[in-house]
Amino acid sequence: MNPLKTITGTIVSGVILSIIIIFMMGKGGTVNPWEFWVWVHVLVGIAWIGLLYYFNFVQVPALGVAMADSGGPGPAGISKYIAPRALLWFRWAALATWLTGAMALEAMHTAQGSGFVAAFTFQQGYQVIGMGAWLGTIMLFNVWVLIWPNQKKVLGIVQASDEEKAKAKNIAFIASRTNTLLSIPMILGMTAQGHGFPF
Repeated sequence: MNPLKTITGTIVSGVILSIIIIFMMGKGGTVNPWEFWVWVHVLVGIAWIGLLYYFNFVQVPALGVAMADSGGPGPAGISKYIAPRALLWFRWAALATWLTGAMALEAMHTAQGSGFVAAFTFQQGYQVIGMGAWLGTIMLFNVWVLIWPNQKKVLGIVQASDEEKAKAKNIAFIASRTNTLLSIPMILGMTAQGHGFPF
């Protein structure tokens, strides 16, 4: 059976290939928990931010075009089949990203106390990653408190009047655009912690 024919097979094969690479190229001989959690954090973060960018750069503009095209298929295909599945992956990837980020913060902290606390309280050496962690936390809040509950109304997953749907659509849109905006400095904070600022 070809593992590339299923998403599960593809992911499992990627993990197995990564483990082989670790054993072939790894030099430490011991587990590096910081790198492990950063690796998983980046994997799930790509899923989260990738879907965020998909919604903002592809799906929302495509829905606008589909609604304006009177002779076309309309937006129902996206709203009924694609958006619910994408939002499922989106919200759980957001949570997984935040949790693995918290684990990475703990693993990178070598002093007494908590790396999570050090980052969120902007302690010495943790200001940059702390800024990124705070922005990621705001984004997670937006996903679960503003985007998902309002998208359920827009997509008809929960009952809502036309007026409620219009309001929900606007709230979800603005929260999603806010997350797109915040993702840019958030990613800067994540990369600058280990590499320094670009200027």
